[in-house]
Amino acid sequence: MYDKLMNGKKYFPNNWQEYKDAPDDLFQPHTFDEVMSWKVAGWELPGSVSCIMRITDNKTGKVKEIVYQRDHAAEEKMRRLMRTPDIEVTVCNHESIHHIIMKSADELDDDD
Repeated sequence: MYDKLMNGKKYFPNNWQEYKDAPDDLFQPHTFDEVMSWKVAGWELPGSVSCIMRITDNKTGKVKEIVYQRDHAAEEKMRRLMRTPDIEVTVCNHESIHHIIMKSADELDDDD
């Protein structure tokens, strides 16, 4: 069954029906704040990773994610990105997550 091909891809069955049929008391409820604290505020990067950058081109919608092992390389990339309009950059390192929006000169003039 695991090696059945569907549209040229391997099919890996899941057990969704077992979870759907399981009684509610088998699952521990979590509040929104618990999930946010655990999944959003509790990120961890491997020691070999300095930071991760996710770059979104606001014109095309394309997203590129880059993993850096050295701070120097990430800083150099950020310097180049600072001159690129119409993108958004999310940078995640071991201490923080930052979301930076680069605007074009025209958009900066409109903000005044």
